[in-house]
Order: sequence, then structure tokens, then C-alpha cells
Amino acid sequence: MAAGWVWSMAAPLGVLLLAAMATRAVLGLLLRHAVLDHPNRRSSHSVAVPRGGGIAVLAALAIGWIAYALTMPALLPVMALLLAAAAGLAAVSFLDDLFDLKATTRLLAQFLAVLLGMLALADIGPVFQGLLPGWLDMLATLLLWLWFVNLFNFMDGIDGLAGVQTVALALGLALLAPLTAALAGWQPPLLMLAAAAAGFLWFNWHPARLFLGDVGSVPLGFLLGFLLLAAAASGQWAAALILPAYYLADASITLVRRILRGEKFWHGHREHFYQQAVRRGFSHAAVSLRVAIGNSLLILLSALAAHGHEAPALAGALLVTAGLLAWMARAQPKGSR
Repeated sequence: MAAGWVWSMAAPLGVLLLAAMATRAVLGLLLRHAVLDHPNRRSSHSVAVPRGGGIAVLAALAIGWIAYALTMPALLPVMALLLAAAAGLAAVSFLDDLFDLKATTRLLAQFLAVLLGMLALADIGPVFQGLLPGWLDMLATLLLWLWFVNLFNFMDGIDGLAGVQTVALALGLALLAPLTAALAGWQPPLLMLAAAAAGFLWFNWHPARLFLGDVGSVPLGFLLGFLLLAAAASGQWAAALILPAYYLADASITLVRRILRGEKFWHGHREHFYQQAVRRGFSHAAVSLRVAIGNSLLILLSALAAHGHEAPALAGALLVTAGLLAWMARAQPKGSR
């Protein structure tokens, strides 16, 4: 009982404090070395802001996860593999933050990380629940994971949004963990993940003093992608689809629109639904807060799906996501008309 309390409550609190202190330290280093995100025509901010806060998030998370894994031998190989792949992605992504690497270099690093991560998924089961042949299930899973890594990065475009999403996904998965075979023992690490993101979010809330950077968004997308796919492979496919429903919808719909218009979809832009809301005059905080509210509803609906009520939960998630997107695309700030 005492050990359970330590890992479920004390450890996440320790990670939160560690992430906050590490973020403050990293902020000072980034300012000292002028590692700044300068605004351009595709930006949703108007002043230069340090980027690279993901270093602090991942450092705090790795310390918490490694300490926990040392007490859980069954999880140690998987966690070690995931953290190694995430560290490699972080290194390449930080170089991208500094030097703007070619898209092919970034994609190759992501492909290798996901390929390595597939080893951790291999023993869980087919993600598509037998609907696809084995080889096609693996290929589709790999491509879906790659897409999730990139969409998580694409959606990190305004203050607070990526932090809010990370907290929501981690908390939602923590609620699923006791009901999901592949996430057995993962509840404390998931709470630590939410805590690490919350420690950073204090510095990233509007007006942000620090950005996550690709060094944070890409590895976080990788880790969360694994956990969602593991839940789906364990039979909780509906809950795993519901939790990131808003992110999936915003990024995917925007991508399809740009492809249909013949645009260079791999280039930066300001066409996501959340960016549309900011362009019309809503503050970053107002948009991120509404995403947090929507995600809270999606967490409840994922729990409903996990208890065997997939159809009404999926219908509810569709309504919540559509309502959030519609607000972003149509709503006007008070006094703007």
C-alpha cells in the first residue's frame, strides 16, 4: 500500500516539481545562448520566444520512469527501449530546432524510432483487432504512428496547446490502465507524464515564456502514440481513438484540405482550426482552455467506451470534436462584429 502511494501520488508530484525547476533552468540556458523562435508569417506569436523547453520535460520524465522501471522488472525492457528511441528523436529534433534540418532527415529519424518502437508493440497483439492480415496490420500501425508523431508536432502552434493535450492524453490513459492488459503497471508512469507536462505548462501558458520546440513535441508524440496503440491492441480501440479525437480531426482535416488544394502540405502554415480562431482574435489561452474542456469530455467518453459502451461513446466524441472545430472555425470574439 505504501509503495502504491509513493508511485501514484508522491512520484508524480516530484516529477511535476522537477519539471518546473528544470524548465526554469533550461529557459535561462536558452536565453543565454539566444535559442529563440523568431516570428514569421506562419507564426501565431509576435515576439521572439525561447524554444527547447521539451528538454526539461523529457529529462524530468526520464528520471521518473527509470526510477519506477527499476522497481518493475517486467516494464524495464519496454521503458528502456522507448526512452532510448525518444532520446534519439529528441537529439535530432533539437538539431532541427537549431539548424532547420531537411524534412527527409527528420522523417528518417522518426521512421527508425517507430521501427524500434514496433518491437515493444509486437507482443501485445494486432492494433486493428484482426481486421487486417498480420503484415498489413504492422504496416498500417507503423504509418499511423508516424502520422501521430508528426501531427503532434504540427499541432504545437499556440501557447499551452501541446501541454494541455499531453496532460489530457496521459490522464485519460491512466484511467484506462487498470482496464487494459498492455497498460498494466503503467498508471504511475502516465501520471508522471501528465505531471511533467503540467510543470512545463506553467511557463508555456499565454503569454508563453518558453516554447516546447520539436525537441519536446516529437518525442512526446512518439511516446503517446505508443501508449495509445498499445491500448488499442489490447482491445480498447474505441477509447484510444476517442482520447486524441480533437488532435486527429484538426490535423487530418487540415492536411486533406491542403493536399486537395495542391499546396506543399509539408511546409508550415496557419490553417489549423485552432490557428483560425487565434487569427480571428481569440487569445491563445481562450483556445487552449476550450481544448482542455473538450478533452475533459473526451476523457469521460473514453472511460464510457472502456466499460463496453463503444457506440454511444464514439457518437459523443464525434459531437464534442465537431463542436470544438465548429467553434474554432466560426465563433467571433465579443466586440469584434
